[in-house]
Amino acid sequence: MPEDITPDAVVSVPVGRVVGGRAEVRDDDWGGETAIVRLDAAYTPDAVAGLDAFSHLEVVYHFDRVPADKIQTGARHPRGNTDWPLVGIFAQRGKNRPNRLGVSRCRLVKVDGLDLHVQGLDAVDGTPVLDIKPYMAEFGPQGETAQPDWATDLMRDYY
Repeated sequence: MPEDITPDAVVSVPVGRVVGGRAEVRDDDWGGETAIVRLDAAYTPDAVAGLDAFSHLEVVYHFDRVPADKIQTGARHPRGNTDWPLVGIFAQRGKNRPNRLGVSRCRLVKVDGLDLHVQGLDAVDGTPVLDIKPYMAEFGPQGETAQPDWATDLMRDYY
């Protein structure tokens, strides 16, 4: 085992990559973005059989463009905006997280072999995709949800 991997380390191998869509990392206006989640050639179309019956996907991906020295573990102002409160990294969804994992829900436009055409995926071209799940309404929150006003402000132009 390599020295930098501890016995309790979790190692993920990408199942595919984002192809197309936005090339640069920036916030907001993701709703109209279209891209392809291209599964690795190690998979066959059987891996996505039946996926086309779902309207949306949950995509887990790696923020691979965040350098290790930019990872944050404490509190910060979301997007550096001092008008918003100082909140912990786990009280926001920024990319500079300890494991650099992103989770996005997006519309599945079509399945074409190992290419999943999507809209509204907030990951850029080349991003490693770690997992794909169909969105099922029953996995959404049960009961009412709540969030602070700053989060609503932050998300106003996100999609």
